Amino acid sequence: MEKILDIIELIAYEKGLQVSMVSQVVKDSIIKMAKKEIDENTNYSVEEDPKERTLKLIQTLIVCEDNDTGVIQDPNNFIPLQKAKEMAQDVNIGDEIKYELSLEDMSRNAVNSLFRDLEFNIQRTIEDQLFEKFKSNTGKIITGVVVRVDEAQNTFIEIDEIRAILSIKNRIKGEKFVVGDTVSSILKHVSIDRNGIRLELSRTTPKMLEELLKLEVPEIKDGEVVIAKSARIPGDRAKIAVYSNNPKIDPIGSSVGVKGVRINAVSKELNGENIDCIEYSEVPEIFISKALSPANIISIKIQPSGDPTLPPKAIVNIMSDQKSKAIGKNGINIRLASMLTGHDIELIEIVSQKESQNTQDQAVSKVGIDALESLFRQ
Repeated sequence: MEKILDIIELIAYEKGLQVSMVSQVVKDSIIKMAKKEIDENTNYSVEEDPKERTLKLIQTLIVCEDNDTGVIQDPNNFIPLQKAKEMAQDVNIGDEIKYELSLEDMSRNAVNSLFRDLEFNIQRTIEDQLFEKFKSNTGKIITGVVVRVDEAQNTFIEIDEIRAILSIKNRIKGEKFVVGDTVSSILKHVSIDRNGIRLELSRTTPKMLEELLKLEVPEIKDGEVVIAKSARIPGDRAKIAVYSNNPKIDPIGSSVGVKGVRINAVSKELNGENIDCIEYSEVPEIFISKALSPANIISIKIQPSGDPTLPPKAIVNIMSDQKSKAIGKNGINIRLASMLTGHDIELIEIVSQKESQNTQDQAVSKVGIDALESLFRQ
């Protein structure tokens, strides 16, 4: 066991662990071996000898009266005063006597058991440290290299020697990865079991959009611009609501960047997803109106659902020529607005007088044409 402290420092360096952490693992393993090899109920400790660069296995005995029943009941942890004075003259009742046990006298099986226990515990310590590291990064962007893509198109990505999974359901529509690609994703979930650490990744969560904006927009990273809400239909379109408490800062302009350079960089990372930035408002009617942009809204009325499990309804009056803008291609715009605001949006189409007159004129014209056709058919 000579220079074991040097070995501990080497292990800590190679495994990326703190020296104190590895040292404690070694001490615990030695005590476990001693309890198994000598006596389970004995009070052992392990002390460092910095000068000799070794660890010493210590047995601690409590000094008690010569006729104390504790000595008879537990001789491995108590020592009578008379016997203790043979070891040290200045001891008193209640003092502790410590003496070293030789590790070299341990059997070969005990030493082998110690090394197996050390290997297991150090590996477990590494996993625990990695688990805590990943746990603290849940909801943040992490980057790794693709090492495998299975037949179901689930992508396996290596991050810090841990294999994470980016399932097809958490991948943006149209994306394809091959071995060797570098991929950034949101760390969605972390767990640990007998097989080790399991990491679940996602590129479809709105959190991915928010974290990318933090990387691209210094004002968001510094807290000058705040992301209030976000909603995505991955691979197609997204909406993000921002605001700033600083009147000198334009939250939308800061997020978009000069000539759209910031928002375009985020869009590129999200496989070309179109991103709309709107200004957040705490007034639901104003927020819904902005969320339905580029459509122009006449009025909005909020109706509580009456059921706490259901979202409130927003009755939106809109001109007929604005309805298609509010709905968007394949209903994407109104779906995103509903997701962003947390309201079930219902559009009520308002027909203008001009449109109504045109409709009437068309009807009259059709009647005249029909009458002429009927006349010539006679």
